[in-house]
Amino acid sequence: MTLSRRDALLLPPALALAAPALAQDMRARTLRLVPSTDLVSLDPVISTALVAVQHGYHVFDTLYGVDGQMRAQPQMAEGHQVSADGRAWTIRLREGLRFHDGEPVRARDCAASLERWSRRDTFGRVYATAVEAYETPDDRTLVIRLKRPFPLLLDAIAKPHSQPAFIMPERIIRAAPDSPITEVVGSGPYRFLREEWSSGHLIAYGRFDGYRPRSEAPEWTSGGKVAHFERVEWRVIADKSTAVSALIQGEVDWMESVPHDLQPLVARNRRIRTQNADPLGSVVVMRFNHLVPPFDNAALRRFVLQVARQSDYLTTVAGTDPGAFQECRAMFPCTIPGVTEIGRDTFGRLAAGGPAMAEALRATGYKGEKVVILNPADNATLAPLGPITAELLRRAGLNVELLDMDWGTLLQRRNNRGPVERGGWSLFHTTWPSIAIANPVLNTTVRGEGATGWPGWFESAEMERLTNQWLDATDPAQQARLMGEIHALALREVPTVPLGIYYPKTAYRAELTGVLGGSVRYPWNVRRG
Repeated sequence: MTLSRRDALLLPPALALAAPALAQDMRARTLRLVPSTDLVSLDPVISTALVAVQHGYHVFDTLYGVDGQMRAQPQMAEGHQVSADGRAWTIRLREGLRFHDGEPVRARDCAASLERWSRRDTFGRVYATAVEAYETPDDRTLVIRLKRPFPLLLDAIAKPHSQPAFIMPERIIRAAPDSPITEVVGSGPYRFLREEWSSGHLIAYGRFDGYRPRSEAPEWTSGGKVAHFERVEWRVIADKSTAVSALIQGEVDWMESVPHDLQPLVARNRRIRTQNADPLGSVVVMRFNHLVPPFDNAALRRFVLQVARQSDYLTTVAGTDPGAFQECRAMFPCTIPGVTEIGRDTFGRLAAGGPAMAEALRATGYKGEKVVILNPADNATLAPLGPITAELLRRAGLNVELLDMDWGTLLQRRNNRGPVERGGWSLFHTTWPSIAIANPVLNTTVRGEGATGWPGWFESAEMERLTNQWLDATDPAQQARLMGEIHALALREVPTVPLGIYYPKTAYRAELTGVLGGSVRYPWNVRRG
């Protein structure tokens, strides 16, 4: 609570003297973070946006999390048993789990949550094809009965990013089975303070005193999620130079991501610490709309991949420090073990322009259709990318319109499946944490799910067939062969153009300790030293 000067003067003398101390104490017990973008969706199972996932980890918890080696570890679960035939997984919940409304977490809440999640998430939909039924013999026991063995079940429900399998109350899920939730009640370390939410300004969370953290040390999304702060406040500051100034002045404690051109300001300030936010980096991608011309044409998509130069995008996002980015001519992140740069002879080979570029465009059959690029002008990382692509495609001979908008509007507009003449779109840019697209079943950017998939709606029965074979493969050699076939198919079809990997920097006041690495900024384990 902050008192105005007038309010302080009206207090009795003893309280008036104590008011600054009370305000200072509250400030010390509050963690103030500047998110990269405003929070638009409150439902992290519906939205794939990074900010929605970050919000989700404040409020909700998962049955299993992942450690630093991306291995599934029990979180809300006490443990599990698997039947001899691999078709029954019995998961036992920890004692004392409660939702923020005071109700106990029951096995039926978990069943309803997994069922809803599995209809929305890329990995979840594959998992759902193996599920026969959920059984809840008692409040702490969940039995997942399968039609066939599904060895990666824990990997599915423990996935750390892009629509994690967050557990919600059954009553809320039944009220919104396929639409965004409106009541935000989880069982995680913080409660969402809906009454304080001011879109574009403030998102606030209060510590949930009923949360029971695990005893293990925290790693990524697993272990003891100890909330040391009474409050967490997200201060939405669209202008990043203003946000950096607020961090330097101590008006905020933490800046989720610092644009590269402002990093020198924080790097030379001894009261600020910076670190790579995610050791595996994030992939910059250009996503096509496959439903409408002109990018329903695979030849034109391959042309764009051949004229785009990754270095143009990476130096814009991450600056010229060679340690801040990595070119990766592949359809999967090069920071993931086993991924090879199979596109070395294809990515950017026409970037120099000239007659070869013009002839290649003619060969695609492009007929001059308008290319509408959606560009989030309020996102410091993504905003410069739209103009780069617009200039690139104009120079190559395409008819381009660049539309600036805020990120929230882009998230809404990219759901429009109509032609560009009726509010549709052709492409947009975004980023994906490498861990979120690390293998064929996770990699939303190349999955061929069509209408049920990620906006852009790339459809390929062959891609889905190979992905399911990869998922069922038990022999490492067979799995590697299938991975190679999937990778080659993605390079031919180009559902998305990867533009390289960068390592986002997060910055925080030096008195903070316990900041964990990961695909988002986690509020637990952080304390003021």
